[in-house]
This record gives sequence, structure tokens and C-alpha cells, in this order.
Amino acid sequence: MSNRNKGILLIILSAFSFAFMFAFVRLSGDLPTMQKVFFRNFVALFFALGIMKKKHIRFGCKNRKNSAVLFIRALGGSLGMIGNFYAIDVLVLSDASILNKMSPFFCVFFSFIFLKEKLRLFNIITISGAFVGALFVIKPTFANADLFASVVGFLGGMSAGLAYTCVRYLGQHGERGPMIVAYFSLFSCLITLPFMIFDFHPMEWWQILCLLGAGLGAAGGQFSITAAYSCAPAKEISVFDYTQIIFTATLGFLMFGDKPDIWSLLGYVVIISMALIVFIFSNKKSPETEQST
Repeated sequence: MSNRNKGILLIILSAFSFAFMFAFVRLSGDLPTMQKVFFRNFVALFFALGIMKKKHIRFGCKNRKNSAVLFIRALGGSLGMIGNFYAIDVLVLSDASILNKMSPFFCVFFSFIFLKEKLRLFNIITISGAFVGALFVIKPTFANADLFASVVGFLGGMSAGLAYTCVRYLGQHGERGPMIVAYFSLFSCLITLPFMIFDFHPMEWWQILCLLGAGLGAAGGQFSITAAYSCAPAKEISVFDYTQIIFTATLGFLMFGDKPDIWSLLGYVVIISMALIVFIFSNKKSPETEQST
């Protein structure tokens, strides 16, 4: 399988895992944002450390020059997650989701700026098309949303995009995925721990299970997306991150009885169409340049 196709499959798996994470976060009820973020990363940290021990991966950068990028990845990822969780807690879910879906756009933008990856008109058109499809599905109503929460959610999407760009850089420069995830998870736990200690809310057993489920979903999503952006450029695979909308809508129907309207169905068609166009075009454009694994 080519690296590009592997990246596509991994980012779809990541979208599926993160959809489960969102569902469990919503099921956990009225808990502080920092408490949810802490437990989400606490579970992922143990998974990452376990894989590192099994594969004999050392905690730390192979090259000291990557340390600053790793720190930015952890900081950007943490701020992105806090912003997203806060938006989910304060805004209606549709607004929070569309703000989170800004991250692939910022990832492509930051990859163009910092990694010098070429950005063609085709990439701009297809990603914009996917964004339009997301608008059909989510139908945001920013006029009724809290302004501060909207800004926080938007900045969270931007921070996540920067984090994914750093993931690609680190993968290209020899850093292993489990170490990147472990560093990020530990960093997030450390910066959210003081907030959780001073504003801890006792939890029922079912809330603990929900947060554990969110952590498991997050671990699967984080490992998958870290591997995905290490395999292929953001411009070729980031559009497939929008499959998360389809997965989330399906889980919403099965778990909460949500039923998509005609506009949502139209959005599904647009998103899937853009993803297929990118997949077909990318494989026809330069199949001979791909490295097989």
C-alpha cells in the first residue's frame, strides 16, 4: 500500500475514533472542561507509554532540533483540545463542530507556510468544497452563539491545525508516533491538573466510564492521525478528516435519536464526493512518486 493511501485509511480511522470520543464526552454530563480534558489525555498517556515500552522507544527526541517543534505540537494540541471541549460545553454542538473542523484548513495553510508544501488550485477547490459540505451538515448559527466561546472554539481549531502540521514535520524527521502522543498527553495532563485540583467535581460511576471511553476513543484517534500525517502531506489527506461528520451523525442517531435533515444528507454527498475526487486525482497524478511499504 502506498504511503498516501495508508495516510487516507489512517485519517478515516482517526475520524471514526474521535467521533466516539465526542459522543462519550457529551454522555459524561456537566463536568468542568479541564476535568474532561485531563481524563481524556490520562488514558491516552498510559496507552502511549505501554506501546513505547513494548517497542522499546525512548521518551524524548532523537534529534534535539526537534524539541521545539515537539513542544509546539503539545502546546497547540492542548490549546486546541481545551478550546474544542469548551466550545462543546458552551455552544450548541453544531457550532462547536464547525469550529473544530477548521483545523484541516489551518493544517494545509501551516504546511504551506512552514513545510513549504506546494498548494495547488485543485487542493484549494476540493478542501473548500468539503467545507461547504460541512456547512450543509452542521448549519451553524453564529448569530445566536456566545461570542467568547465562538472565538475560543475558532482558536482551538487553529491550534489543532498547527499541531497536526508539527506532527507531519516530526514524522518526516524521524520521531516515532507513540513518543509524540505520549509527550502531548503528558503535557496536557500537567497543564490541566492544577485546574482540575482546584475545581474538581465528584463523578458518578457512569461518568467515569464515559470519560474512560472518551480516552480510549481519543487514544485511537490520536495514534491514527499522528501516523496519517507522518505518511502523507496534509493537502492530500486532510479532506478525509471530514468523514468524522458522517460518523458523528450516525452515532448521534443511534445514541441520541438525532435524525439528519435533507441539508445534512446533501452535505454528506458533497463531502464524500470531494474525498473521492482527491483520492482519484492523487492516485492518477503521480503514482510513480509514492513510496510503497
